[in-house]
Amino acid sequence: MRPWPGLAALLALAGTALGLHAQQDDDVLGERPGGATTVHADGRNAFSFPAANLSDSERTRFAIGNSFFRRNWVEAPASTTARDGLGPHFIARSCGGCHVQDGRGAPPDFRRGLQEQPVALLMRLSVPGRNEHGGPQPDPVYGDQLNNAAVQGVRPEAQVELRHTAAHGRFADGTRYTLQRPHYRLREAAYGPTAPGLMMSPRIAPQVIGVGLIESIADEDILANARQQAEMPGPIKGVPNRVWDAASRETRLGRFGWKANVATLAHQTAAAFIGDIGITSSMFPDEACSQTQTDCREAPRGAKGEQPEIDDKTLDDVVFYQATLAPPARRGVHDPQVQRGQQLFQQAQCAVCHRPSYVTSAAPFPRLTSSALQGQKIWPYTDLLLHDMGPGLADGRPDFNASGRQWKTPPLWGIGLIRDVNGHQRLLHDGRARGVLEAILWHDGEARASRDQVLKMSRDERAALVRFVESL
Repeated sequence: MRPWPGLAALLALAGTALGLHAQQDDDVLGERPGGATTVHADGRNAFSFPAANLSDSERTRFAIGNSFFRRNWVEAPASTTARDGLGPHFIARSCGGCHVQDGRGAPPDFRRGLQEQPVALLMRLSVPGRNEHGGPQPDPVYGDQLNNAAVQGVRPEAQVELRHTAAHGRFADGTRYTLQRPHYRLREAAYGPTAPGLMMSPRIAPQVIGVGLIESIADEDILANARQQAEMPGPIKGVPNRVWDAASRETRLGRFGWKANVATLAHQTAAAFIGDIGITSSMFPDEACSQTQTDCREAPRGAKGEQPEIDDKTLDDVVFYQATLAPPARRGVHDPQVQRGQQLFQQAQCAVCHRPSYVTSAAPFPRLTSSALQGQKIWPYTDLLLHDMGPGLADGRPDFNASGRQWKTPPLWGIGLIRDVNGHQRLLHDGRARGVLEAILWHDGEARASRDQVLKMSRDERAALVRFVESL
């Protein structure tokens, strides 16, 4: 893993972006996806720069949060209480273990057999019914998320088995394509069988650039997207999710997660610490051990068992770090092929769900972000609404108001740099698509008409469309 970019480079990038701030109203092509926060970067570190317009003190806080995001937590008891408390069950040892280089995860390479267990691909679990906040009801033994790793003396909950079957098709010009349809099952369940009616949903770790800007989009803008789509002819009828937010202790509009099942970065971060790494916080103070998991409940606790394993200040700094990660600038915006692809993107009505731009407002918790993110013209290409994507992508698992066929429109910014940062381009909620075109071909339901238009495109048109999306 390469080190975080140096301060001199960051200051140079900041100067570039600040010089453009006064001109951002003229950014009609979205060359600066994050407005004045945008950085001009590519390569392995493209997703790891702070917003270009942060103050010096904010850059220091960014660096502190970065250190706790990337470094591994260790088993308790340890010589230091600042980073002990890993597990007892976990998936990764750090936030960066799933979001490598602040980027996107990938499913295991099934060609390597069953020995490679997923790290950046987690399995959500639930049984029929709702919990006390209206969300999914967890499995009584294995909880709401499978953990396939554990500390010494504790058994991993289970192993994930992944296989694929081929789904064949062809474009109107006769060109053939093959998609990979994933199939998952659990094996070696350590604590007995799962509950009847278990629902299981794979979720890949997305890149985390621009999440603070997403949090700063006004609720009214998201609700306006839903109203406008409801008034349009045709099948596209996105709806918002409303979810319980542990940070504010109230129901809020969902905007994070593959089903918009999380409302704020504070909740998302604290939930990931307890769910993925097994690190308790004041927001989630209890280890995720069911009554059946005796070895889990008896395992040593971090911070000498006297307090949550991550203190509020450190947790806040990790939230701030994510909130201020900058979107990289677009590439090739004046290329005729890119511009042709943008026209095709519009013609296929892709921009109805992937709404190009917003102007940011205030975030819900000012102490966890920077005021430099407010009032920015941003280009994330999402409506943050839920859409029925058809049976092929359905996981059959409701999540608050989201049905088993609905998924949130994911932002598209940075999608063309995933290969540089993470060495792959696995897309969609479970990483099944091996690139932009395959992701489009999986669209169905409300997006079927758009997909069908792509099926009718010529080879050159398809290449232009992909080139445009990869320029974002």
